[in-house]
Amino acid sequence: MNEWMNDPKLSGIDPSKLAMLQALASQGSQKSQNDMLPFLMAVANNSQKKGIQFTPQEMSMIVDVMKKRSSPGEAAKIEQMLNMMRMMNR
Repeated sequence: MNEWMNDPKLSGIDPSKLAMLQALASQGSQKSQNDMLPFLMAVANNSQKKGIQFTPQEMSMIVDVMKKRSSPGEAAKIEQMLNMMRMMNR
């Protein structure tokens, strides 16, 4: 499950950021669709308090790697989470 973190495309990203994303993915996979938005908002607030930020380039690389290693259903969930996060950032 953690193999995506070892993709060479992600070699320049801080390992602590990748570990946080792995924990987020694990916790988020157990959430219902109704619980996902409050969960993501709490994660975003917590990350902001800790000073953890991803550049747009980092996010793009991470999403590409995760989608490449996902089933079509998992890739759809990733897109759904990204859309929710985009809505939060408006």
